[in-house]
Amino acid sequence: MQIKSVAILGNLLAGKGKSNDVAIWLNKQLSHKQIESVIFLEQWPSEVALYAFTDCWIIGGDGTVNYFINKYPNCSIPLALFCGGTGNDFAWKLYGETTYKDQFEHVLNATPKYIDAGKVNNHLFINCLGIGFDGEIIQSMKAIRFLGGTLGYQLAVLYKILGFKEKTITIHAGKETWMEKFLLVLIVNSSRAGAGFYIAPTAEVNDGLLNMVLCTKLPIWKRLKYLPIIKKGNHLHYPFVVHRLGEQFSIESKSILPIQMDGELFYSNHLKVEVLPNKFLFRY
Repeated sequence: MQIKSVAILGNLLAGKGKSNDVAIWLNKQLSHKQIESVIFLEQWPSEVALYAFTDCWIIGGDGTVNYFINKYPNCSIPLALFCGGTGNDFAWKLYGETTYKDQFEHVLNATPKYIDAGKVNNHLFINCLGIGFDGEIIQSMKAIRFLGGTLGYQLAVLYKILGFKEKTITIHAGKETWMEKFLLVLIVNSSRAGAGFYIAPTAEVNDGLLNMVLCTKLPIWKRLKYLPIIKKGNHLHYPFVVHRLGEQFSIESKSILPIQMDGELFYSNHLKVEVLPNKFLFRY
């Protein structure tokens, strides 16, 4: 599938306005390769108009790509994602730590491959779904965005560790059911979230499965002790952690809970979660 024309979609609100500079740079590089491209920043094209291009390149973080997949849920043209947001965990999963120049060359020569997505109620997510504690962290987005992804997120986590109160949540996964107070309830498609926390280090984006990671109620001193361990992805063997792979999950609570979906915040007390195998094409 040769790249002949590219729609460059940026988010001016992501990454302190970084998208504009990256979009201009990509546009120039494509021009040098004699590949047509059009930049869309303030207003993205309709789904029909998007198919005038052979490829679409997205500039932003996890929230931007989440907006994309929900705006274009049936997109079938190859995609690429260039870092430009507060949290760039999904871009890291696809491309690792790389420069724009190296990623540009890699994307040009990459064969499109399918990746999975997740669906929660009527919304899609592509990286991470976090309930309760994770949702409350996103409520502190002013600190996260002002200070930058990793530092802002870690400070928000430390703040919430001291005051978060676990609520009873009922979770169904296959034939198993849990009903207790959880510190962490995460269902992820990828391995990293929260600007660098390796929540599910063994997760793959193309295995047709989602990873569920639960952490039961912990006192404050244990929360502080195990935070660095969770960040490095060395937590899955602890007795207070549950890790399961599956295709469907359901989550219920008597209380309305804050929920983050690829860094975007919403509220609910009943979630039906399922994997959508081979949902989107990415050049990576």
